[in-house]
Amino acid sequence: MQKQSSGEELLATRNMDLHILDHRLRVTSISKNGLVNFTHPLIKLIFLRNRTRCKFFSLTETPENYTVVLDEEGFKELQPSEHLQVESAIWLPLNVVSNGSASSSSQAVGVTKIAKSVIAPLAQQHVSVFMLSTYQTDFILVKEKDLSVVVSTLEEEFNIYKEEGGESVPVHCQDVSNGLHKNGREAIQPTVHPVLIPKNQFCVMSLDPDTLPSIATTLIDVLFYSSSPKEDPQPSPSQDCVKFFSFSLIDGYISLVMDTEAQRQFPADLLFTSSSGELWRMVRIGGQPLGFDECGIVAQISQPLADSDISAYYISTFSFDHALVPEEDIVSVTDMLQHQRNEPATS
Repeated sequence: MQKQSSGEELLATRNMDLHILDHRLRVTSISKNGLVNFTHPLIKLIFLRNRTRCKFFSLTETPENYTVVLDEEGFKELQPSEHLQVESAIWLPLNVVSNGSASSSSQAVGVTKIAKSVIAPLAQQHVSVFMLSTYQTDFILVKEKDLSVVVSTLEEEFNIYKEEGGESVPVHCQDVSNGLHKNGREAIQPTVHPVLIPKNQFCVMSLDPDTLPSIATTLIDVLFYSSSPKEDPQPSPSQDCVKFFSFSLIDGYISLVMDTEAQRQFPADLLFTSSSGELWRMVRIGGQPLGFDECGIVAQISQPLADSDISAYYISTFSFDHALVPEEDIVSVTDMLQHQRNEPATS
């Protein structure tokens, strides 16, 4: 793939709009042994769209827990429990869209295409992000309290709009400023987190919402009954495969990320993927739970991928982050991350 020159990159960015979507989100975690307390509301949120006003719902299973990201209407369905952890901040999803110019099909996709224009500048301004890539698009979640810094950081590069009641309203720094401005502090050298590269092959897929009832029993089985209670919740570095399954229903669009073993349980004619039928490998980031305040974690992974024009999907969860890269690129990505970890820290 040909890389863009800096001039072409700037032109490409200027042709992009940044939308602050009309959702206020909560990031939560349900413990594995507490899942039984939440199957009723989760089934309602997944399968009974007409019974809830939730418009943004994402459920991701990892070895440690289930991460549930959902809007305020969906959050009302989850009862307080010792098995439910709720991150304190309200998060706003940002979405980058082309404003009419067709993007080149040869360009890298996923988080790679927004790494330099959105993720890196926000990291430099000490704004922590929570990423949620789907089959359809990439959502960059930022804390509501950081919105003025986000707008002031990105408004030179993007036309920024805020969705309000179905309308897109232009937003400028002064519209959201609470006296805040760009963060002038020195850049902090980010922690380089350990990574684990499991052997699973993953698929990024979608589904027509009308056919969701057809796979209901399979989806319930995979989501709620596939884990043995004796399963080790902490994957070891030598572990071959890692449990990971993600289901999102956002503004009427469904996205699924699963490994090929899970995929075999679903009817092949209902799930669809890109024409290339690409398989993906995972880079799991973090040795200890990452928390929600550290900045630059996503940039640290997405920047070198962008420099090498390697496509990537990126899914943050309550404890760890996960980047999916094309299977044919996993060796070069592994070498790249190894090199990054061996470089001496610069001030």
